[in-house]
Amino acid sequence: MTPRSESAEQAEFRRYCRAWLAEHVPPSPSFRLPQGPLEIATQEQLSFLCRWQRAAYDAGLVGCDYPVAFGGGGKQGCQRVANEEMVAAGAWFLPNVVGLGMAGPTILTHGTDAQREALLPGILSGSDIWCQGFSEPNAGSDLANVRTTAVRQGEHWLVHGSKIWTTLAAYAGWVILVCRTDPTSKYGGLTYFAAPLDQPEALEVRPLVKMTGEYGFFELHLDGLRIDDRWRLGEVGAGWQVAMSTLLHERGAGGWVTPRSGGGQTAVGSRAEELVELASTTQRYGRRASEEPVLRDRIVDLLISQRALDGVHRRAGVPALTDHPLRLALQHKVVESELRQAIARLGCEVLGAAASLGVGEATAPAKGEWPVAHMGSYGYTIAAGTNEIQRNILGERVLGLEKSK
Repeated sequence: MTPRSESAEQAEFRRYCRAWLAEHVPPSPSFRLPQGPLEIATQEQLSFLCRWQRAAYDAGLVGCDYPVAFGGGGKQGCQRVANEEMVAAGAWFLPNVVGLGMAGPTILTHGTDAQREALLPGILSGSDIWCQGFSEPNAGSDLANVRTTAVRQGEHWLVHGSKIWTTLAAYAGWVILVCRTDPTSKYGGLTYFAAPLDQPEALEVRPLVKMTGEYGFFELHLDGLRIDDRWRLGEVGAGWQVAMSTLLHERGAGGWVTPRSGGGQTAVGSRAEELVELASTTQRYGRRASEEPVLRDRIVDLLISQRALDGVHRRAGVPALTDHPLRLALQHKVVESELRQAIARLGCEVLGAAASLGVGEATAPAKGEWPVAHMGSYGYTIAAGTNEIQRNILGERVLGLEKSK
């Protein structure tokens, strides 16, 4: 795939990426890998994926657009090319999803040069895994309601409180953290930190078991976590504005300068084309599922939606075709997550009773990955702000509608 016109540098870089990926994507390991970075559950899985991210980074496919001084490649407009080629090659996903998609762009935008030099290379290479400390038990979609406190003591801060839905917390060495530093101001009383998690005596990590049986999310309890003030991002009390920048990237508005965490080899149920093969190889009622007219129509509907979403990807890369700087990026999260959910649900319908067989059962079709994809798909419509919240943002900020009551 070589969409739209490219500069000579981008075209040459695309050829390089394609050739390198053809030679260096590692084969499947002897153990099962999760379907995406939100489901990493063992150190064995994480180590394999981190080695892959490091190899891609060393080859220049990760951090392409970041300045050389901060560990990047200094090739403006080339991360999009690398992303496209990694997806096309079915490369493994990059595990440092919070670091690449949220922490890195936020530090690049709001950090000091000293913070960028210290933190960005480890994020891009995967040597430093990051997690996100935003949501709390009583502050999910209402981020400004956070109660975790940070109290200043000279040149450092002491943090007390709890965070929840903290992806990769058990493996992370750093966290992007929003804390309350002023109880008298809801939005003006928040401060944003990039905090090291190297103080086991001051934190407790508890796994949250999902209905898939996996441990992608965790609770993070902080009891006197000490953060040096040099790791504060932005001014004291300006944490809301910094957090909004992070959320724009998490919701997809950061564009393709962010290395994509999704690859292709393990993401069962992520594209509608998979349904064609599944229906062609599955027997139902004495014939192939693909021979059922109603089922064929439903698959075609999802293929059309998939093709339209692919077109949005291409359109988003042409500024002249983008009528609002946030519309395509923000709507993408809603459309892609709901399409993914519909694909996984229909895949389980195609399998019928066999969809009750899970990972590890010898007779499970596709090694039991389709029901895992279906159950896991609901997390994508909740993560980064529920799709209901996302629709509110689109209505108010893009369409100019009045706030809902």
